[in-house]
Amino acid sequence: MKTRYTVALSMLAGIAIGAVAIQSLHAQAKPKAYVISETEVLDAAALATYSPLIRAATDAAGGRRLSPPGGKIVAFVGEPPKRVGIQEWDSLEKAQAFRNSAAYKDLAPQRDKAVKAIRSYAVEVR
Repeated sequence: MKTRYTVALSMLAGIAIGAVAIQSLHAQAKPKAYVISETEVLDAAALATYSPLIRAATDAAGGRRLSPPGGKIVAFVGEPPKRVGIQEWDSLEKAQAFRNSAAYKDLAPQRDKAVKAIRSYAVEVR
């Protein structure tokens, strides 16, 4: 009879320890971040040159393009932007690190010729 209680108590303790471990692992996961950029095309030829470069830099830094610019945009309030790009990042810190990186800053002259940035911001999703 004591063996049954010992086994049952051991199983309950194992379940409790496992539940605590899983909960702590979930709490450690960083929320994803999404960078939304609203732009207007200034020069289509310059954009054709710039686009592959920024894609390669973003991919190398770990970002993923969810919505390449050029998709259909519907405004629910106010005027819709002319062009929107959405990138997914593993964390807000990674998105900020990319924006502060030499790879991103080195493309500034080409970006300034190709597009006019209206607004760009990151949203952390928990």
